[in-house]
Amino acid sequence: MSEIIILSGSPAIPSRTDISLKYIQTLVEKEGFTTDYHSITEFSANDLFQGRYNSEDILRLSEKIKQANGIIIGSPVYKASYTGVLKALIDLLPEGAFKDKPVLPIMVGGSNRHLLAIDYALKPLISILKGEPMQGLYFVDKEIDKQNPKHPIKEVELLDRTKSQVKEFVEAIQKRRN
Repeated sequence: MSEIIILSGSPAIPSRTDISLKYIQTLVEKEGFTTDYHSITEFSANDLFQGRYNSEDILRLSEKIKQANGIIIGSPVYKASYTGVLKALIDLLPEGAFKDKPVLPIMVGGSNRHLLAIDYALKPLISILKGEPMQGLYFVDKEIDKQNPKHPIKEVELLDRTKSQVKEFVEAIQKRRN
């Protein structure tokens, strides 16, 4: 069983969202957690478009989420919100899929103008699924080095903030266990 499920809502391959999430995945794993990474690109476009709640892939993901201790969800910013294809995937999950789980939201945008997309778009979505949204991280595209995916965050303050958010996320999971 994976303790942490990571969901990427980026349709691009590779993407700064995926690079950010995979870097955060390494930080979580260093804390002793197992992870299971899922990209929306893994799911059938027909399942997403036609709303197939009973697709094997959707049912499998739903079960993994149910068993997880925490969730990390990331998306690029599209029109001041998360991607439509991420919403299509989320719509196929059972009501309350994130119930009582800490959820770390991550968003990557072209500028700081969309910084509040986490608060106004992604956190309400997490709350509707009954998850417990953490503060979250917003990255500007230029802050993520696509050429160095193992160490994509160069700016010291941003790196510290990222590690701090991961620490808070891990502590929230550990607190729930006890």
